[in-house]
Amino acid sequence: MIGISACLTGIACRYDGRSNLVQPLDQLIQQGKAVAFCPEVLGGLTTPREPAEIVGGTAEDVWLGNAKVITISGKDVTESFQAGAKRALEQAQQAKITVAVLKANSPSCGSQMVYDGTFSGNKIIGSGLTAVLFRQNNIQVVDEHTCGFLLEENKLL
Repeated sequence: MIGISACLTGIACRYDGRSNLVQPLDQLIQQGKAVAFCPEVLGGLTTPREPAEIVGGTAEDVWLGNAKVITISGKDVTESFQAGAKRALEQAQQAKITVAVLKANSPSCGSQMVYDGTFSGNKIIGSGLTAVLFRQNNIQVVDEHTCGFLLEENKLL
């Protein structure tokens, strides 16, 4: 089973109230080959919501208590991001997810790059909180830009 960031399946749960529909990923949901989830919504955040970035370190640092997830206005939403990641992991484990296609650049779901914590649009190498937690629990993580080969190789597309 595959897990997919809900925004990639057309669900309007992004911070700005929009989605990032990737039609082939939504088709996997329709075919019963995947399940969708949004860690930020699972953590109790509303849609829309202020943009947030990891500040003071990496997602790993957030899990260790050495960095935070902060909104553009300075509100600390670390606990919501952590709670959402944990709930997403619980859902993934219940559904026996082995691969997750997560939204690129997100402070929750980014798998290769995230925004640098300055709200300037600059990206750095790193992952989001959910991506880190999934990898620590042996769930392979890719994003919507790198998932094609993996899904084709497993005859899912």
